Amino acid sequence: MRKLTVDDILDLRAYERERAEFRTHVIGMKKARRIALGELMTVVFENTETMRFQIQEMARAEKMLRDEQIAHEVETYNELLPDDGQLSATLFVEITNPDALREWLPKLVGLQDFVGIEAGGVASPAVEVDEERLTREDEITTTVHYLKFSFTPEQQAAFADGPVVLRIDHPAYQAAVELGPETRASLAADFTG
Repeated sequence: MRKLTVDDILDLRAYERERAEFRTHVIGMKKARRIALGELMTVVFENTETMRFQIQEMARAEKMLRDEQIAHEVETYNELLPDDGQLSATLFVEITNPDALREWLPKLVGLQDFVGIEAGGVASPAVEVDEERLTREDEITTTVHYLKFSFTPEQQAAFADGPVVLRIDHPAYQAAVELGPETRASLAADFTG
């Protein structure tokens, strides 16, 4: 997948002119790429456009004007983009209640080690992009995980016809969902470009 450059990020005035249209486009794209994984988690599969949107919105909110500021964000977000034969995803623990967070986050330590995608009958385990930031003294996990999944050419081809299953099999939380045709097609496009 193509990585972003500073030149991909519009200056604030130019972005304001295209923001409504680009935002609508990315939100529409994310509908096929946002998967509920049980009642407590959501996975959003990322690509160059979703990462560009994140950077544009951050630059807008923080009024970033200098190339050095944008370059730092581009470098950071490029780490989250998949390499050839990979998919990248952001996993969200969708708990907002403080009491429920205190209950669940200690139970979900190591969560990233129990997420996988099965394609072509073969499971591909998730690899956490930034393992160090996940836990505090092995007591609790974070509510956001950045994951990458690697696939063989045969597994990539399986996305066309399915089945493809996203699964979490953590001791404290299990869920699985078969990806629909629109999602599989959107993700398969990531393998080619």
